[in-house]
This record gives sequence, C-alpha cells and structure tokens, in this order.
Amino acid sequence: MRPLHGVRVVEFAHVAAGPFTGMLLADLGADVVKVEPPTGDQMRAWPPFADDGDERFSHNFASVNRNKRSVVADLRDPGDLARVRDLVAAADVLVENYRPGVLDRLGVGYEQVRHPGFVYCSISGYGLTSPYVDHGAYDVVIQGMSGLMSVTGEPGGGPVKAGVPVGDFTAGLYAAYSIAAVLPQVRAESRSVRLDCPMLDCLIGVSALQTSEFWGSGVEPARLGTAHPRNAPYQGFAAADGDFTVAAGNDRLWAAVADVVGAPELADDPRFLTQLDRVAHHAELAAILQERFASAKRDHWIAELRARGVPCGPVNSFGDILSDEHVPATGLVGSLDVPVAGPTPTVVFPVRIEGQDPRLDRAAPRLGGDDEIFDEWCGT
Repeated sequence: MRPLHGVRVVEFAHVAAGPFTGMLLADLGADVVKVEPPTGDQMRAWPPFADDGDERFSHNFASVNRNKRSVVADLRDPGDLARVRDLVAAADVLVENYRPGVLDRLGVGYEQVRHPGFVYCSISGYGLTSPYVDHGAYDVVIQGMSGLMSVTGEPGGGPVKAGVPVGDFTAGLYAAYSIAAVLPQVRAESRSVRLDCPMLDCLIGVSALQTSEFWGSGVEPARLGTAHPRNAPYQGFAAADGDFTVAAGNDRLWAAVADVVGAPELADDPRFLTQLDRVAHHAELAAILQERFASAKRDHWIAELRARGVPCGPVNSFGDILSDEHVPATGLVGSLDVPVAGPTPTVVFPVRIEGQDPRLDRAAPRLGGDDEIFDEWCGT
C-alpha cells in the first residue's frame, strides 16, 4: 500500500507547478482527478506531439500528468459546476494554480467548498497576501524577481534564466510536501486548511546560501559562472574534447587536483594555500588549471581525479545522462503506454521506497476520459 493510498485529490491546474504537485501526490498513491476546461490544460497544446493522423498527444503534457484521471467541466455551466462541487466534497485535497480569485468567482473557492478533513492548496506567483497578488507570473518572471538571475550566468554578463523551470517545479515540490505533511493532522482534527504556496517565496526559500551571504556580509552575491563563492577549484573546465566539472572542496582534494595536473607545487603556492586563499585568487587558479586541462581528453581527467577521490563529472546533455549506466542501475526511467504515442519512457518518482516499485498505473489521461469518477466518488 502506497503512502497516500485512499487520498482523493482534485486538481484544478495547468502547465507546470500545479500539475507537478498533483503528479507527485499521484506517484505516492493518491487518486488524482484533473478537472479541465473544455479546451483542456494549456500544456496539451505544447509540442512535441505523438500524432497518428486522427489524434495527437503532447509529450510535455504526459511528463507531468501520469497516474491521473481527467474530467471536463465548464464551471460557468451550473450543471457542470454542481457536479464538480460534489466531486470536491468527496475529496481530501484540492490543488489549484489559477490566478488568485478566479476559482472564487467560478464557485469553487476555499470558503465555498471547505469541509472537515480537507486541504485546499493554492499555488500562485506571489501568494494571497502579496501586494502583487493580482499580477500575472510565469517562471521567467519569478526567476528574475527572486534574485536567482542575479547569480546565474557569467561574471559581467546579462541575466540568464535557469534552463529548467525551477520556479514552477520548486513550488510544486513545496506544495506536495506541505500537503502530505498537514493532511494527517487536518483529518485527525476534522477541520480544513488552506495552503498558500507562492512561487516567488519558494524560490527565495531555496536560495538560503545567497540570502545568508547578503545578510551576513551586506554584499550582494554575484554571477560567477560555474564557480563557487566559497570554494575553489569548484567549477567547470574544458578538456580537449568536452566539458567537465571539478569540486575540490578542501585542502586535501586541492592537493590531489594539483598532483593530477602535474603541478604539485601549486598546493604550496601562497595564493592557493588555504580555501580562503584559493577563493580570493580563483580566477588565476582557474586559468592555470584550464591551460593544463585543455591538453588531454575529458575521460582521462575524470579517471585520474576519481582515482584520487576528487568529486568530478562530465557536463552532460540530456541525451548523455539518459543513456548513462546510472539510469538503469537506479531504475529512474520506466515506461508508460501514452495515448497515441504507445510505450514511452518516463522519469519515475526518484525517491526509492523500500518494498515498492514506482507507481506507473496510468499514463497521462485523455481529455475528459474518466467520467466514471463521478459514480465512484459521488455515487451519481
């Protein structure tokens, strides 16, 4: 039995943060029903598509909606609204990421549907008490406002967005974690609770090293490329045939790096003697190492560094890492029978739970393909 077996979740969510929350709960055993407008979740229209000539299905949509069911409802239609409110009344959790106030106007706001033992989780750009509550927010906007872009990119360069939508997915992680944490208490006390999960606050929350640096020193953290503000060498380098990273986080590891590049005397150089020295002279140190690393292939350097216990690794493309031996060894990728596409790889829930295989009961649902849920939950 999975940890959230028997938990009923209604998801009013689109694109990334809310659907990712719902998928995490579904992966842990919850019965998640996605309530979609007649046009469907916006991400259903995102390429790439599986297309058989009669129907097409988005691979992006499939990636964050497995193990769910889907029903269609036009909440402006009184009949559809009544059915959906019955569904919510039978649920333990509601997850939504509409703009604040939208679901209230449509008749499924927190005060309108709350009942004993119920968690209502609202994910939004800025949260319900922010002066920006009415402003629209997408991941790139949140990354910019959070401070993340001020430390992402090369020194002296312009703002750079993280390639993965970390604003959306960090909020989704916080939301799922919080729902799972509060649900037992809410059920035991037979009350309802609303969770207010702002994307902006969640990104600031995972920026603990940067905020503490600012408060502790009064100095703004800066862009360092792949370098680290408190460790060196701790960054990416270019070998003769590809890029790799080195993380020599203490004096012993630094001495090993110096030995690998054939310059053991660097470990005794006054500029690089201690960790603080190396950070203060990290640009000089990086230039010296880069010249030497460019003389041989990446696999050579990684093998030599790993032989001495120095953490290091290749800079992979997604194709590289998905074909790496790590993936089958950890069981990270499974297969789902996705509509139109057929058997399709998917990255499963990445935390291994002893005695349980990752849940792969259902692929992402076809739009409105699960009307039977009204009979199952509501007896109607």
